[in-house]
Amino acid sequence: MRAVLIALLTLLPLQAGAFDTTARSAWVYDVGTGTVLLAKNADEPLPPASMSKLMTLYMLFEALHEGRLQMDTRLPVSTQARQMQGSTMFLNERDRPTVEELMKGIIVLSGNDACVVVAEGLAGTEEAFARQMNDRAKSLGMTQSHFVNSSGWPAPGHVMSAHDLGILAEHLIEDFPELYKYFAMTEFPFDDRAPANRFNRNPLLKLGIGADGLKTGHTQEAGYGLVGSAVQGDRRVIFVVSGLESEKARAEETERLAAWAFRDFTMKEVVPQGETVATAPVWLGASSQVALTTQKGLNVLVPVGAEAGIKAEAVFMGPVEAPIAKGARLGALQIEVPGVGPATVPLIAAQDVAAAGFVGRLKGAAMRLGGQAWTAARN
Repeated sequence: MRAVLIALLTLLPLQAGAFDTTARSAWVYDVGTGTVLLAKNADEPLPPASMSKLMTLYMLFEALHEGRLQMDTRLPVSTQARQMQGSTMFLNERDRPTVEELMKGIIVLSGNDACVVVAEGLAGTEEAFARQMNDRAKSLGMTQSHFVNSSGWPAPGHVMSAHDLGILAEHLIEDFPELYKYFAMTEFPFDDRAPANRFNRNPLLKLGIGADGLKTGHTQEAGYGLVGSAVQGDRRVIFVVSGLESEKARAEETERLAAWAFRDFTMKEVVPQGETVATAPVWLGASSQVALTTQKGLNVLVPVGAEAGIKAEAVFMGPVEAPIAKGARLGALQIEVPGVGPATVPLIAAQDVAAAGFVGRLKGAAMRLGGQAWTAARN
């Protein structure tokens, strides 16, 4: 019996580990290539402090996107919201802030009261909202997160991992680009109620390094943390750190991480868009072979100075039985980069191959039955 498709079609992230961070946990990710540049205790669930407000914001963004709320929708302020401690917008029960004001209040002012107003506005109670947060987090692939409240106020069992925070950051950036721009706001003087608390605490926004988000966090238990993202050229990097000892250490470490992520890696084109990587023999087809390519071309991040050592190998099972549809997965491209973990990406048919006619099928009957593994080296 003939083998048709090869396994190993799952995209695996590249990972390098040449950066020594003082953070308790860290996760640094290149969005365009899916490269994990750094992972330190990245899947350990830890208290996230105000960084968990990103989940509240995601839920709010979804409500706006789906039309359940509008930017000018006004929400009531409960006594529970007014009584919140820590960073607040200084809301009271007489206020009816708009959704846009609440969104800015969470992003820029880290308003705990604003989070409760949003939670109660969307789910009736903060407890019900936390249950919704947990359900939505699981659907996004966040496996090491559990929410007890909407603000990140210290509570037993309220945890997130650095990896989960990175997943959430990527969803905020990619799912809601029109709303993500609010994360770059540096100041929001809401009603002049707290002039000293009107500035965004994200230390990267003022450095001119392309930073445009996302959220800081601090409690005594969690230490100092930050979920950040920056764009330089055609690269976007997301970085998450937690458990740092001071605000100064947070600012210095995240700046150092961002500089390393952009400076110490270079982009290498392995497969140009539409280029044939290999050809596979076809059995009982109108053509004797089919070209294999990657879906969108392939770029990888390479540590500076290691470009010459990239190796790639196309692996497939052949001959492949016709008919073959353009885009069908027929094999895999296995890549090795010096100093970086291996990766495997799908190889797909570059064109349709119809089944052979009667005469062609008679000729095909003479071919040996049984699959054969093929490899094609590519440097």
